[in-house]
Amino acid sequence: MKTLDVITIGRSSVDLYGQQVGGRLEDMGSFAKYIGGSPTNIACGTARLGLRSAVITRVGDEHMGRFIREQLIREGVDVRGVATDPERLTALVILGIRDEDSFPLIFYRENCADMALSEGDIDEALIADARCVLATGTHLSNPRTEAAVMRALTLARAHGARTALDIDYRPNLWGVAGHGAGESRFVESAAVTARLQATLPLFDLIVGTEEEFHIAGGTTDTLDALRAVRALSDAVLVCKRGAAGAVAFAGAIDGWDSGQQGPGFPIEVFNVLGAGDGFFSGLLKGWLDDEPWPRALEYANACGAFAVSRHGCTPAYPSLEELRFFLDRGVVQPDLRNDAALEQVHWATNRQGRMGGDWSTMREFAFDHRMQLEALEGYTPAQGAAFKRLCLDAALRVQDGQPGHGILCDNRIGRAALHAASGTGLWIGRPAEWPGSRPLTLEPELGADCGGLSEWPRETVVKVLCFCHPDDDAALRAEQEATVGRLFTAARRNGLDFLLEIIPSKVGPVDEDTTAVLIRQFYAAGIFPDWWKLEPLTSAAAWSKAIAAIEEHDRHTRGIVVLGLDAPEAELEASFGVAAGFPLVRGFAVGRTIFGAVARDWFAGRTGDEDAVCAMADRYARLCGIWDRARVAAQGGA
Repeated sequence: MKTLDVITIGRSSVDLYGQQVGGRLEDMGSFAKYIGGSPTNIACGTARLGLRSAVITRVGDEHMGRFIREQLIREGVDVRGVATDPERLTALVILGIRDEDSFPLIFYRENCADMALSEGDIDEALIADARCVLATGTHLSNPRTEAAVMRALTLARAHGARTALDIDYRPNLWGVAGHGAGESRFVESAAVTARLQATLPLFDLIVGTEEEFHIAGGTTDTLDALRAVRALSDAVLVCKRGAAGAVAFAGAIDGWDSGQQGPGFPIEVFNVLGAGDGFFSGLLKGWLDDEPWPRALEYANACGAFAVSRHGCTPAYPSLEELRFFLDRGVVQPDLRNDAALEQVHWATNRQGRMGGDWSTMREFAFDHRMQLEALEGYTPAQGAAFKRLCLDAALRVQDGQPGHGILCDNRIGRAALHAASGTGLWIGRPAEWPGSRPLTLEPELGADCGGLSEWPRETVVKVLCFCHPDDDAALRAEQEATVGRLFTAARRNGLDFLLEIIPSKVGPVDEDTTAVLIRQFYAAGIFPDWWKLEPLTSAAAWSKAIAAIEEHDRHTRGIVVLGLDAPEAELEASFGVAAGFPLVRGFAVGRTIFGAVARDWFAGRTGDEDAVCAMADRYARLCGIWDRARVAAQGGA
């Protein structure tokens, strides 16, 4: 039984994508970083659609190479075929969006890692494990990479796999256009045509634009070019015709009507770059699922539509659930990137690729407290910073490299700890609210428009605490929802998860409906938290109502964590016993129960650093054990 649906082979790069739209590349001031290269994009696109995907390529032994490898893993792509080149740098692409059709682009690919791919990098066992191998044309441009591709194709056919070609003609990467012609899609070249035609008999599926079939067929008459390719190959030929749609030719090519077409979508084009890789991802989903060609082309056209309506290539591609949602509902807003309902599905079903890790269980040590520490005898800013490093040490001691642990830490007192936590595998939440504020006020460092979030690491979760109650007057409610909404919008704009913490008990009386009412109010305001942080609810009925309020609005929420409110350990154990019965409650986020007494002794000089770390680690570990046992018991375990 084959465990892979598709292996792509060829280019991999880091794309630095200009964030200013409508100007020259010369004038770009900031860039977003994405993985790039057609095979890499397609592997991610197919993985999002549920295909078991892998890629064969090379990356450098440096930060960019590690980024590609790590991002592929986050996207669910098998990286057994990704070799690390100790001598060459990872390929780099710098590009921008000028208008809907223009994308100034520079390839930095001199002696790059992926173009050093060789026959020795092709593992027969990996190829034998795949139902399909997809090659991209650029890797036929160099004798060494061509040999690698040919070996992969030969092995694929020997092991009964389907084979596909993305013609992917980039004239400057074939050496027939200059460095400044990265945007160029067609330069006539008999040598390139000959090289491509020698490989065409090896494929079951060949996909390209009209210009790409021109180079493959050796003529600028598209139908004649397709006929020339047909004379050399029995493959299904899929020709992408831009606004005219795409046509699949399974047999003789007597005219455009002799092919099959799938429905297109009337959407506004933001930029065409990346559309082809999205298209091929959807096409492979249909082809490998043995869908009829009109259906496969519908998938392809839809995935291409997503790509042309969003910023970036891989980030634009849909999940399978998003694709189904789009096909079932249809186009509501032609500029898809501004379709709020669609973008919510896109974000929620693809965010694992932005922030990896297994967060099905959440055990958080919360030491983002500020005013509570500032009120302690012996507090100074330097001492506060030092204590939070001890808190982090305690968290890491308990975590010990295991998943499901996290921290909440601020940037004002805990900056050193916050920075040190990056890359440790901890889930990291950072508060945005001014402590104790009601109406809600945000930390000044964020700025009036929350633009300061652009400086936050992408792994950081934006956390905000709002003291609110269903009995709040209309003006207060509107003000607080506006503040939370502004922060939520900024978090999304910067690709950051968002955690909303609500505490009604500090404001007024609560019953089993209070939290559910507040949750519905925030959803009604257009706020869709990735995480909820809720007070311990005293009854199963209250939890059921709160969870129902979440799930009726957002079935994709990452989950809920229970806060502590400085409760004694015994009270927390009781509340965990109730909460653990609900799978959407992932765990806890507790602070003062862990560090409160320790902090008082440490700031007063009654205990040292190591004793403080040991005491906090012991308390944190006990809470982790209490939660884990409560979950097992709730699931019917011993």
